[in-house]
Amino acid sequence: MRDIFEDIFTVEPSDPTEAARRAMRPRLRRRFYETASVGESAGGFAILLDDRPVKTPAHHALAAPNAAFAQAIAGEWAAQTEFVNPAKMPLTRLANSIVDGVATARADVKAEIEKYLGSDLLFYRAQTPDTLVARQAQLWDPVLAWAGETLGACFVLTEGVTFVAQPEASLAAAATAIPSDAWRLGALHAVTTITGSALIAFALAAGFLTLDQAWAAAHADEDWQMEQWGRDEIALASRAFRLSDMQAAATVLALSH
Repeated sequence: MRDIFEDIFTVEPSDPTEAARRAMRPRLRRRFYETASVGESAGGFAILLDDRPVKTPAHHALAAPNAAFAQAIAGEWAAQTEFVNPAKMPLTRLANSIVDGVATARADVKAEIEKYLGSDLLFYRAQTPDTLVARQAQLWDPVLAWAGETLGACFVLTEGVTFVAQPEASLAAAATAIPSDAWRLGALHAVTTITGSALIAFALAAGFLTLDQAWAAAHADEDWQMEQWGRDEIALASRAFRLSDMQAAATVLALSH
């Protein structure tokens, strides 16, 4: 099972467009098990295939911190039909990355989230047209107000893409929202990289934003562009893949709260 698992769940490319292309032409393997279930283990709640514990690509036990999350992962395995398709298993992919990567590199993951925070999407506003300016304000200003009220972090906004330094005190205050728990940290990191905004990720994790609201805020510019110029099929494929990953991360945040 280990060799098959490694072959199926290869490392995902960091570029979301390439990830989407691979998702549309994945290297599939036939389903090699009858049942997917959950069993208690020393590491939490293990995912079992035909009563045998699943290993991650790095040979760690694939175990979730609570039964509900483990059942959700097992559900992905149970839902596979003739072939095992990783593109349809975002919770499993995220769990692999947390167990194999985040759990042993929490400081590095935290530092990357802090790096995003220093140049957060919400700080950089359009100058024109008025409709886009208004949409950014509508979707982004409430998150910034929440950060100020809840985290005590007030930020500097600018027009255009020229880097603007943020107050160190605000960055430090906002960084207190980064969790130490590996599962929530991994999920928060996933949302941050998908959206380009640590603040959106913080607001989602805290329950201030719903998943739909967080997705809309992250795609304010992209949605406006599509409304003006039409839909791009390649971009939409990449977007669908990112949405499934964000849904998985939101599930982890909800189930590990």
